Amino acid sequence: MILPLGPQNIFIFNQGAAHRKFVMALPVVVTAALCDTLLILISVSGVSLVVIAIPQLQIILYSLGFIFLMYIGWTIWHSDAGDSDQKQAVPVQKQILFALSISLLNPHAILDTVGVIGINAVQYTERTELIAFALACILVSWIAFTLLAIIGRIVKTIDKEGKGLKIINKISAVSMWGIAGFILIEVFRML
Repeated sequence: MILPLGPQNIFIFNQGAAHRKFVMALPVVVTAALCDTLLILISVSGVSLVVIAIPQLQIILYSLGFIFLMYIGWTIWHSDAGDSDQKQAVPVQKQILFALSISLLNPHAILDTVGVIGINAVQYTERTELIAFALACILVSWIAFTLLAIIGRIVKTIDKEGKGLKIINKISAVSMWGIAGFILIEVFRML
């Protein structure tokens, strides 16, 4: 669930690439990981069952997810990954605000968390198993976001002109539009 280069992952990757030092990308890594931690905890607490039980809420979230992914895909498609570090590096406050928005306002991420983690959490009937499952999901999230920023930094050192980053952004945008298409199909199926 965390591997596709969606809005959250591509932003973390790009911030890792944009900053001269890894530590400068940490605000986005920590913000995204904290948001995922919150969503995971909400999902394993049983909120996912409520979302699944209300089809109208699913339709609303899917519709918002479609719009969100279309917009973010368009933004990423038109971003200039090959520009200088100053143009690509986002100030700390903006990093945090953008990471918050793409983490908590992204209906697709919410549906993924609720639909995948929440549904899988239901199978754990013992409290210790559920806590272990939640902690494992949280740990994977923190590790993945950290690695994304590190890999972004490594790619930028290898690809000084940013041609590879541009290609990654284009692929990411197309994948977001593809996911948005599947979401739209799901909305029509639910109607």
